[in-house]
Amino acid sequence: MSEGESPQTSREPEAKAAPEPAAEATTEPTLSLEALQEALEQERARAQDRLAGWQRAQADYQNLKRRLEKERDETAIVANALLVARLLPVLDDLERALAQVTPKLRGFTWVDGIALIHQKLLVTLGALGLSPIEAAGKDFDPALHEAALYQEGEDGKVLEEIQRGYIFRDRIIRPALVKVGRGATTEPAQPADEATEKPQES
Repeated sequence: MSEGESPQTSREPEAKAAPEPAAEATTEPTLSLEALQEALEQERARAQDRLAGWQRAQADYQNLKRRLEKERDETAIVANALLVARLLPVLDDLERALAQVTPKLRGFTWVDGIALIHQKLLVTLGALGLSPIEAAGKDFDPALHEAALYQEGEDGKVLEEIQRGYIFRDRIIRPALVKVGRGATTEPAQPADEATEKPQES
């Protein structure tokens, strides 16, 4: 090597990086079309079961709700019927008092006051569901009428109303007390229980 010449640095060729080993391919099990369809059908069946269960629960809840509402309404009707039944004697007394008013008393203010109270009581009870039972001139109905007397008259007809009966919301809270015709006869009127008794043969 001559003087003045720069020494040549011998460069060895750089070693090439070794190629990374290829990632091993992960082989996952592949499902067949039949298996996928079967799995889908199973999930669909589970969903149908859950839906049916929810629908049954919803129907049971609605039935329970309706039953509780009906029981609540029935309880309120019974309570109101008991209250109205206790007011009927007051209504009877007012009607008897007004029936005894003579023409001379009709002009007095206190008589008009009693009549007004009676009318207001009728309107209030009517708004709650109270209605009178028709009796006079009607066919005798043991479900609506209670026979107090049988006397000469059209057979099976109500001849006279002794005490007015009332219905509260389709419930009979007091039957009408009536006189009933038993056909033409010359015998005097008899109480209902005696009229049905037959004389015993000796």
